[in-house]
Amino acid sequence: MIQNDSIIALATPSGIGAISVIRISGEDAINIVSKKFNSISGKELKNQKTHTIHLGHVTENNRIIDEVLVSVFKNPSSYTGENVVEISCHGSSYIQQEIIQLFLKNGCRMADNGEFTMRAFLNGKMDLSQAEAVADVIASNSSASHQLAIQQMRGGITNELKDLRAKLLDFAALIELELDFSGEDVEFADRTKFKELVATISSVLKKLIDSFSFGNAMKNGIPVAIIGEPNVGKSTLLNALLNEERAIVSDIAGTTRDTIEDEIVIGGIGFRFIDTAGIRETKDVIESIGIKKTFEKIEQSQVTVYLFDSSSGIKNLDQVNFEIEKIKNKYPQKPLIIIANKIDKLDDVQLAELNKQVADVHLLSAKTGFGVEQLTDKLLSLINTGALRNNETIVTNSRHYDALIK
Repeated sequence: MIQNDSIIALATPSGIGAISVIRISGEDAINIVSKKFNSISGKELKNQKTHTIHLGHVTENNRIIDEVLVSVFKNPSSYTGENVVEISCHGSSYIQQEIIQLFLKNGCRMADNGEFTMRAFLNGKMDLSQAEAVADVIASNSSASHQLAIQQMRGGITNELKDLRAKLLDFAALIELELDFSGEDVEFADRTKFKELVATISSVLKKLIDSFSFGNAMKNGIPVAIIGEPNVGKSTLLNALLNEERAIVSDIAGTTRDTIEDEIVIGGIGFRFIDTAGIRETKDVIESIGIKKTFEKIEQSQVTVYLFDSSSGIKNLDQVNFEIEKIKNKYPQKPLIIIANKIDKLDDVQLAELNKQVADVHLLSAKTGFGVEQLTDKLLSLINTGALRNNETIVTNSRHYDALIK
């Protein structure tokens, strides 16, 4: 699988910018660039030390394409474990393509997607879990997802399992030794220590497997379903959380026919809010499909936010409590935040009655923004970030999860 040909690709995003970086990797990478690069100092690029940077011009038939900085990384001390050259040029799309086309005509081929990282893996610069983490680092959009990806890229899960695997192999060798001497009355392996080791390994594996649901949510954004009857302000709340008009809001019940999702980072943790269709009895076929999707999203969510209209529900709080109990009974393991919306329409007496009759109710006015900040604080308090703070290994990759179960 290991190929020694030289590959080239744009290492920075395509488009116009101040600078762009073009990466070349392969056995002849330095020699290929050396033929088309004229250093300001007059030195030959192929004779320079590793991890050095050189100013000069990329030229074709005495035509200067651009003034560039060329970084040299000699094997094995490079990202891919091969000779690597990185050309920092001006960020013009035209210049990028001119340089890439020049080297494609002079010994390079275009790199496949992820081929630089694949070569790093094949050349032993990183293990498979670290290679997979590279994409997660690039895609991280919050402090938490970035921390998880960096931990994996540094070999978190590898280090966790390497020591246990070594001990298990040692005991397996001792047991095989006993089998070889089965006719003798000897015992090489301590049965008590062996049982303790198996118990320890089982415990570590269970801990890693159990961390997947949390890790996967942290990586992709913790799903939060906003539910309630039609016209209680679910879409207004979503707009208030996102600070933009993301969902259509009207006084007509049943405006939201489908689920609407968007993400926001709160306290370094990504949350994926899902505005659902209002739950009610309806003969409208399209609205019925939306309500069905609402229950599907509740199943998928890690936190449920139940919203009710306090201005109309103050006389019917028994029904509100009945709905709350129904949700708690159906999803007993799922954290539930109860929100009384539209409290700007209540007087002090009504507020006191509301607090008295509905336990653990969060007061909010999605229209004015009152209580939104307290809601985000509540959401953060429900997420157990202790494992993150303690830098514990958390599984975020589906392949790792399947392998651990097996």
